[in-house]
Amino acid sequence: MDMQDLTALAGKQRVFRSREKIQAAGYVSHITQRAAGREPLFLENNDYLDMLALLKEAAHNFDLCFYAFCLMPNHVHLLLEPRHANLSKAMHAIFSRYAKRFNSKYQRRGHIFGGPYRQAICLDNSYLLAASIYIHLNPVRANLIKLAPDYRWSSCSLYCNVNVPLSFVDPGPVLELLDREDLSQAKKQYATILQEATQEETENAMEQEGAIAGLLSSLASMFPKLFKRLARKGGQEGDTQQRIPDLVELEEQLQRLASSNPRSPETLRARRYLVEQLVARGYKKSEIAHKLQLSRKTIYNTLHNPS
Repeated sequence: MDMQDLTALAGKQRVFRSREKIQAAGYVSHITQRAAGREPLFLENNDYLDMLALLKEAAHNFDLCFYAFCLMPNHVHLLLEPRHANLSKAMHAIFSRYAKRFNSKYQRRGHIFGGPYRQAICLDNSYLLAASIYIHLNPVRANLIKLAPDYRWSSCSLYCNVNVPLSFVDPGPVLELLDREDLSQAKKQYATILQEATQEETENAMEQEGAIAGLLSSLASMFPKLFKRLARKGGQEGDTQQRIPDLVELEEQLQRLASSNPRSPETLRARRYLVEQLVARGYKKSEIAHKLQLSRKTIYNTLHNPS
């Protein structure tokens, strides 16, 4: 897929996944990598520090913008943007060098990672915000810690605490989605969103591709004004990409499909996608039901019992 094709997708969906890794510069990727089987990736503090050193070095050597990360005992989450078409080279440098150090240190052989890293490209700023929240909630969901900002091996403290030291991780682009003028206020709002999201039952993004989208729908219901603003402005003024799907166009497509075959798989998929888009913009389920001339039960089933 070339740059033009990827840009065209930005107006139609929030996230893009492909078996072939996308190298295009200027797109934010959510990278996940996990240990092989039930093996650990980190056994002691120095192992985490080794990985952090490799991430920092890669940020400099490959000109990567890191926005968030979380190092879990058996997997890794990275949120980053390459400035050049070198993402695969950068990830190979990080993970292969870590594996070599780990094997040498613990006198073991074989692969420590369970295959190639996974990549999801964030095409929508609301998805970008949800992805950062999801990443920072990992240690809380795993019962490693009660409060996400207290986890030592993630970037969460940079998002929630004031007077934090400079880091190779830059939370600015995500925090500016909340408040462009006042960073301290943005951090307070981020901490509030994080706290509310802690109460939500979320799926494992390593296993379920829709886990972050599900969290996004929940967040949009909790903070409708914020997500309506993100939808209205595309998150930031001056964006060169059209990130927000045209709801009128989606509704017309759904009407055409429903008129020909209301129970077809294509119709059901289109309905689910449209309902998710409306929820993400802060619409209540009753408002969506009225807008699409459907029952509340149909809206509920569309979201929770997809065909």
